[in-house]
Amino acid sequence: MAIWKDPTQPKKDTALFPQAEPSPAAAPINPTRNETASAAMSANPESISPVRAVPASSPAMKESVIASDLTIEGKIQGAGHVRIAGRFKGDVDVKGDLTVEQGAKLDGSVKADKVIVAGELDGNIHSANRVELLATCAMNGDIKADTLTVASGSRLRGRVECGNWDNAPAKRDNNSDDATKREANSTSV
Repeated sequence: MAIWKDPTQPKKDTALFPQAEPSPAAAPINPTRNETASAAMSANPESISPVRAVPASSPAMKESVIASDLTIEGKIQGAGHVRIAGRFKGDVDVKGDLTVEQGAKLDGSVKADKVIVAGELDGNIHSANRVELLATCAMNGDIKADTLTVASGSRLRGRVECGNWDNAPAKRDNNSDDATKREANSTSV
């Protein structure tokens, strides 16, 4: 077997197309600072307009999956979304979403932004922004979340603390309300 270099292939340094003046339609969507500066210098002075900043889009969070035929024991920590379709024994602490699929089982505590449970969860959910217990959910543990959605048919055994208690309005003193009512009644007679 012979190995040879095909002479018809262009070199890496050569362009595939002849060099031409770039059209405005061919300009990059998100130009870099150097590209913007060089384009402004080569343009006509009458057509120069101020350069506006293009906000950098945040990278999408990646999702890690524990497949349905896997059983893992340990600890999950980090940023990103986690989907459990198999069995996991240990604590989960992620800055992202956690989904426990139907037929999956998680034994351990959970701390995540959003938790969706369609399978089994044997452990507590701490400080989640949103928790959804789907119809096929079976949960044994406590929940502390800002928002809780419980579907008809889901099973839950444990304590629930719902709502944002840090920003809750101060409780009114019932005794002072009763005293105010008594005062109003006595003066109206």
